[in-house]
Amino acid sequence: MIPHILPVRVYWEDTDASGLVYHASYIRFMERGRTELLRDIGLDQRRLLQGAPGSPSFFVVRAMNIEFIKSAIMDDLLSIETIVTDIGGASVTMHQRVLRGAEVLATAQVKAVCVEHGRAKRLSPALRAKFETALAAAPETVTNS
Repeated sequence: MIPHILPVRVYWEDTDASGLVYHASYIRFMERGRTELLRDIGLDQRRLLQGAPGSPSFFVVRAMNIEFIKSAIMDDLLSIETIVTDIGGASVTMHQRVLRGAEVLATAQVKAVCVEHGRAKRLSPALRAKFETALAAAPETVTNS
């Protein structure tokens, strides 16, 4: 699968006192990228949360490893690239990149777990099949060395 791409414009509220994008803004941008990927593969999070009576389920981030490589500034047009790289029993791992054109600004490896009543819940065959449509090998990670 080709990566899911979400365009994001940098606004004043995304920057810190230096005029650069604040590190937490990258996390918000990536959250939007993951949410839109789920929507595009047919996963309706509101319906999942409503679930069967008394058994709502949802995804929570269990682990996130981020590398900040270069800074973005106000008015930059960024692309948030998201792909599924692994599907576990109750989890999904995604690789994300924040790009300005072809320039990689940040990368992240994110593990999200399906949760019901505060405990991990195995992915149903239907959920697993949806994630499999977005499964791909992770692109090479850019390092700042």
